Amino acid sequence: MPEVNFFQTESGKYPVIDFLNSLNGKQAQKIAWVLELFEDMTFVPKQYFKKLKNTADIWEIRIIFSGDIFRLLGFFESDNNFILTNGFVKKSRRTPQSEITLAEERKRNYKERKKR
Repeated sequence: MPEVNFFQTESGKYPVIDFLNSLNGKQAQKIAWVLELFEDMTFVPKQYFKKLKNTADIWEIRIIFSGDIFRLLGFFESDNNFILTNGFVKKSRRTPQSEITLAEERKRNYKERKKR
């Protein structure tokens, strides 16, 4: 699997790192474990990783810990590079459209800046 990297805003912030820093230690530790799994495994089980339908090729890393459901959204920049754009605590069955839209906007922004 590819290396996991974090989207950086034009102002230099890393939204996913900010999200991880907002969690308690055990929650962040579980998410880090799943990210390591993602990088190390040839095939990641669907319970941890899936492509979101009807999106601009946005993927979801799924984490459940102590009854909380965490999601990290991102995209493949290349076969060897997966960019995490945003993270959130999931409160409903469906992934919020606002989070998908944010991931798609950050993907566009990333690709535009890469062209410069």
